[in-house]
Amino acid sequence: MEAQHQETSQYVSLQYLDVGTSNADALPLIVIHGLLGSADNWRSHIKAWQQTRRVIAVDLRNHGRSPHAWGMSYAAMAGDVLALLDQLEIERAHVLGHSMGGKVAISVARQAPGRVASLIVADIAAVAYEHGHDAVFAGLRRLEEGRPKNRREADDLLAEHVEERATRLFLATNLERGGENTLELRIGLDQIEAGYEDIIAPPAGSQPYTGPTLLLRGANSHYVNQDNLETTRNVLPSLRVVALKNAGHWLHAEQPEAFQEAVRLFLDAQENSDSAGK
Repeated sequence: MEAQHQETSQYVSLQYLDVGTSNADALPLIVIHGLLGSADNWRSHIKAWQQTRRVIAVDLRNHGRSPHAWGMSYAAMAGDVLALLDQLEIERAHVLGHSMGGKVAISVARQAPGRVASLIVADIAAVAYEHGHDAVFAGLRRLEEGRPKNRREADDLLAEHVEERATRLFLATNLERGGENTLELRIGLDQIEAGYEDIIAPPAGSQPYTGPTLLLRGANSHYVNQDNLETTRNVLPSLRVVALKNAGHWLHAEQPEAFQEAVRLFLDAQENSDSAGK
């Protein structure tokens, strides 16, 4: 009989990176990674953005250094982020999310619009997606079973299921040295797999977020298309779409400078608009 796991009712206390200037004129930027990512993946971008504003990059539940908990609904994950904003006494911030993190960001904006000054969504639409991670999960399970002693062994194990080396390198960022001198996954893989139907579902929330919104998409990515853009505009009516050339779904890694600049220009425009309105 398949085990049933009840979603955690209380919010998870997220781990996070908190860096940057204490510039009182610039609102903080909250950065939310995608599925099987972590705050660590964003360090190079944070280094660029922290020159002008405070940047908080979170580890979502079951990711990075954050606790493991049953339940991967967008309502729950958005609640975790809002609880962190309460903890840090941040009343209002810009929110950026990539892929699954983009859906979390949309959910935060829909559930607490007054706390989101602007929204940046990276290569994801506000719709349900098809299953697409079977090979990845199989590779991660093979890692658990194989208990590799080094990165080369880990890559060989992952390669049994995952062909793309770039994907394998990304997945390997979830490995850490364990007690028996083997590499172990730090993610809550059981919880993530159990919650996968919620992960591919649409964002949480019942009302549109009407604040300024930028969708950065990879020009070569299939995640955002004309059909799901129409649905996304119903959820985010102030949406502006910018495509980054020579980039796919991992646009922030494939075109880092263009991604950083697009984010910077958008945030500057929001704050200049706010200043003009005062």
